[in-house]
Amino acid sequence: MQIGVVLPQTEIGDQASSIARYARRVEELGYAHILAYDHVLGADPEIYRPWNGPYDINTTFHEPFVLFGYLAAITSVELVSGILILPQRQTALVAKQAAEVDVLSQGRLRLGVGIGWNAVEYDALGQDFSTRGRRVEEQVELLRRLWTQRSVTFDGDFDHVSGAGLMPMPVQRPIPVWMGGSSAPAYRRMGRLADGWFPMVPPGPRLAEALDLIAEGAAEAGRDPGLIGMEGRVGWGDGDRARLADHAARWRDAGATHLGIDTMRAGLSTLDEHLEALTAAAEALSVSGPA
Repeated sequence: MQIGVVLPQTEIGDQASSIARYARRVEELGYAHILAYDHVLGADPEIYRPWNGPYDINTTFHEPFVLFGYLAAITSVELVSGILILPQRQTALVAKQAAEVDVLSQGRLRLGVGIGWNAVEYDALGQDFSTRGRRVEEQVELLRRLWTQRSVTFDGDFDHVSGAGLMPMPVQRPIPVWMGGSSAPAYRRMGRLADGWFPMVPPGPRLAEALDLIAEGAAEAGRDPGLIGMEGRVGWGDGDRARLADHAARWRDAGATHLGIDTMRAGLSTLDEHLEALTAAAEALSVSGPA
């Protein structure tokens, strides 16, 4: 089970030096990947009342592709979007940006995608919130064709390409596409299309139900569900190392191929506190890169 970290982007601030120190220390500790997730815009809760979303205009999000281009130059860990809200972005542009990150990182990108929940972002980016589920399926097909074919002609419901292609092509052909989501349609979509997925439920009955639906989707597409990766997540919480190790073991027993350690929402107020927590977590989990 490969163990990495979730970038505490809502708490790390906006200083490049802090991001660099975090990334370099994560690599020194032996973590294998850094995961970051995506929001282009935050909604103003004074305008959108009542606002019940977990993030708003005051929440910091670093743009994943720009961030990964920066990290590619200063670390050798895998770079993971978990997730990028794909249907609110132009497909061909995402293909280009992902290919560039993959080239600059020498094949260390894992592109996690999902459909998101915030209609405010979709409106601002000129995309249809109501069709995002159907669109993401078409987008994944087009991404893979752009990453593997020199010249692409594609006539879909949402995207149209006529005899065009990317250069440079990515190192990974295609780049691995993982998916997030928590609904029955999303699980079946993962089974049909994804190289891996990010559960939003812990090991137990709900995870088992999700895995069954993913297997159903895989069967529909003639795929082996055993080849679909799974990245669990463990929160630092109160810093109980025994609890952390137990939770990681539960993910391993559930079949997780990857695990992310999340230090956000744990009352840590400085970069040093986040790094101290990751140091303790690395010791508790015997982190030394892929394991």
